[in-house]
Amino acid sequence: MALEDSATPARPDSLSLPVDERPDGAEEKVVELATDASYNLTSDELGHVVTTETGLNLPPAIVKRSFQSKLAEREATANQQRKKIVPEKERNRFGWARARRRRQRYVEKNGRCNVQHGNMRETYRYLTDIFTTLVDLNWRCSLFVFVMAYAVTWLFFGAIWYLIAYCRGDLDHLEDESWTPCVNNVNGFISAFLFSIETETTIGYGHRVITDQCPVGTILLLLQAILGSMVNAFMVGCMFVKISQPNKRAETLVFSKHAVISLRDDKLCLMYRVGDLRSSHIVGANMRAKLIKSKQTQEGEFIPLDQTDISVGFETGDDRLFLVSPLIISHEIDSHSPFWDMSQAQLEKDDFEIVVILEGMVEATGMTCQARSSYLAEEVLWGHRFSPMMCLAEGFFDVDYGAFHHTFEVDTPSASAHELALAAARLDAHLYWSISSRLDEEPALPTTLPQTQVPQSALTAPADAPDDPGVAAQELDTQGSAAPGEPNGNLTTDQSEPDA
Repeated sequence: MALEDSATPARPDSLSLPVDERPDGAEEKVVELATDASYNLTSDELGHVVTTETGLNLPPAIVKRSFQSKLAEREATANQQRKKIVPEKERNRFGWARARRRRQRYVEKNGRCNVQHGNMRETYRYLTDIFTTLVDLNWRCSLFVFVMAYAVTWLFFGAIWYLIAYCRGDLDHLEDESWTPCVNNVNGFISAFLFSIETETTIGYGHRVITDQCPVGTILLLLQAILGSMVNAFMVGCMFVKISQPNKRAETLVFSKHAVISLRDDKLCLMYRVGDLRSSHIVGANMRAKLIKSKQTQEGEFIPLDQTDISVGFETGDDRLFLVSPLIISHEIDSHSPFWDMSQAQLEKDDFEIVVILEGMVEATGMTCQARSSYLAEEVLWGHRFSPMMCLAEGFFDVDYGAFHHTFEVDTPSASAHELALAAARLDAHLYWSISSRLDEEPALPTTLPQTQVPQSALTAPADAPDDPGVAAQELDTQGSAAPGEPNGNLTTDQSEPDA
């Protein structure tokens, strides 16, 4: 015991630290700053609380009241943030909050697919479909190819015309009026290039003309006319298809910024809004939705960005839209839905992406148009509903697109659709068994005829009655069969009626 006392130093009753003396106001300000800090040393995080004694003798009631008021303000702030459905922040092992890593989008909000193809070795396949390759180029490259296609053909045939004139000696007999050149008034490369442009574009100014003394020039003229027509058809066709592409039509098809989950007809539904800003409609509009989420199979295979269909009314035909005014697309969360087991708490922690696709035919051009958008997990609001945006005006329906993205909170259970279905099933079973038990407790209806009241005189046997009970019963049966329908006490029996 003595050894233990000597080895272990004596612990003071309280741990006192030297502090600077400050006025009361300054000390209260320090306490307020400590309570407003984002990270506080509490007993839950460190497992113990270290108490220090300062040189100031503040009343404990003041410090306690200040701490309680700050704690109440912190709780009110946390409740207010919880109402705003702020995504829960992850915490490291020290308890400090850190921002949640934002998921990389598979499809951007404007519909652009965020996928780049690399290490492609079979690039020759692009040349097999040169027309589509030219159409898919951006405008800068398309204009460059368009200009170079015409410039190269003009220069190529201009060089050939100059070579013909040079080989025939037309350039050496420019002043000889008796010499018949292949092409009149071609005295150099510039004039040959201008003649090539006039031939291919069929301008025909009349100053430079081919003569009938040059069969090679005649053949070249035919080739340039045919090849020029092909270049015109190809390049003008590419530019026309590129200009008339329906990709820009998708710019006027808008999707809501957020998707919402709330009750509709006592069922949890995932909803988002889609609208068309133009007065010309989309013919045969069709809606589809995909869930993009990585998963791992039972065999251990990891499938990145696995695609799962989300039903938006394919079985009932609700996916075919008449998109005249903004519509709310609804997905009922049932047992076939990928969100069957997802609750509000799991939504805040889950990582997925919902891709929505609207397809239809442009009424003005007859070409098929496709508009795309996506919603991340933090863009799905639980317990919200879209604000109405249509009202009846004088002779028409007025749509206010200012409220297109607005939502408001509604009372929605935080449990998953599976849990709600189980609770409803338990409630139905409880009601069924309670009703059946009440029916069992009720008195049963009489199924037999009431007993007849036998007069007292019938109970006493007559003097001539036989002593054998079997003989007496046989006589009673004989009397009953001999006189059917006669009154016997308070009952009348009829043998023609079926037995009860």
